[in-house]
Amino acid sequence: MTLPAKYRALAKQLEADELTAAPDHLAAHAGDKWFARALPELVALPRSTKSVSTILRFANQRRIPVTPRGAGHGYVGGCVPSQGGIALSLARMNRIREISAADFVAVVEPGVLTATLQQQVERRGLYYPPDPASRADCSLGGNIATNAGGPRCLKYGVTRDYVLGLEVILADGTPVRLGSRTHKNKTGFDLHRLFVGSEGMLGVVTEATLKLIPLPPFRACLGVGFDSMKSAAKALRAIFAAGFLPAALELADEFTLRAAVKRTGARELEGCGAHMIVELDGQEASVRRELRDLARVVRGAGPKFVQRGLGHAGVERFWGLRREFSYSLRDTGLTKLNEDIVVPRGQLESLFRFTARLQRKFGIPIACFGHAGDGNIHINVMRDDRDPAQRERSEACLDELFRGVLALGGVVTGEHGIGLAKQPWWPLAMPPSADQLHRTLKTALDPQGILNPGKFLG
Repeated sequence: MTLPAKYRALAKQLEADELTAAPDHLAAHAGDKWFARALPELVALPRSTKSVSTILRFANQRRIPVTPRGAGHGYVGGCVPSQGGIALSLARMNRIREISAADFVAVVEPGVLTATLQQQVERRGLYYPPDPASRADCSLGGNIATNAGGPRCLKYGVTRDYVLGLEVILADGTPVRLGSRTHKNKTGFDLHRLFVGSEGMLGVVTEATLKLIPLPPFRACLGVGFDSMKSAAKALRAIFAAGFLPAALELADEFTLRAAVKRTGARELEGCGAHMIVELDGQEASVRRELRDLARVVRGAGPKFVQRGLGHAGVERFWGLRREFSYSLRDTGLTKLNEDIVVPRGQLESLFRFTARLQRKFGIPIACFGHAGDGNIHINVMRDDRDPAQRERSEACLDELFRGVLALGGVVTGEHGIGLAKQPWWPLAMPPSADQLHRTLKTALDPQGILNPGKFLG
């Protein structure tokens, strides 16, 4: 395999298999789960911090674009190498360096899969709560780059809340260590968190020190069917008004449920206009007592049914169904445009009324499900790509969706990031003064503009 001539000097500074221009590798690193693709000139597969530093120093000196990449499970084209250059994969840096029960920390490389860390720490009675739906496939480095969330972030917070320290390689190849392994630290600026959610545009994470907490010894949940989303929203308000803070609170709409019935055969969902999953965790005696109280509160909203899940196996039965929702929508044969918008919690009913109006106006099905407890709903515009007119209408529908979400005081992304997919709406979402602050930080840390170029900062 022959490398492009301009990279041969770099190859001499690395291990033999850390660079490749093989066509299958280039194709595999051209995109993520979104629709855009662009071939890089080269794929870098470093095994060490030293190699990452060498690659970035080389690229910075020659102004070669570098697109950092986790496991490639993003939904916004964030790791598409849109300007060619080097696709920098951290997949081989996949070691868990330490799990400390004494300090309640884990030290990991960025290529570690999220579920792998969770399994390892839970065997020790510890807990790493962030739980993106793709946790079996996505990497912690990618989670850090996008500030990933998931259902449990209602109670426990998002990835940012668990990052205590980072080792980062800056655009010019300089390694810096930020933060610490302590659970409190007010020494200087909170610089390590600046890189969380930065979408690979400010530096490349090569090691993370993550906060762990004690593993809750017991879990339980309710699965609740409703005639309408209005009734489900009433129950949601009542849950919080009664003083509950669930570990997770998920809602799904009628379109999603119909698709799920076809895929899973879950007959209890037939005829439901909405479905809710509410999970509690903690000590067994208190969780069982709270679950009984929670069921009484929920029944006040007049549900079709209330089901219980006790213990890990009982709860996972409900989450196993929830994890099928996205696949169920794909089974419809329609193209699923998955938008992870967030509105203030008090605007959920307004959001559902708004999406119903969009569906009628544009004649395109819209499926809504997700993390209703914190206002983060996945709005799926279900487009029929066989219909050119519908493709055109879907673009107008997305534009109206984002504008409407912003008018409700919401934001255009809660988990996935901006990437390429939401770049057109960045100017609407970010005031000019805040946009300029982003650009000032980008210029200070990456003056040559080599890191993940072509995304929302140009």
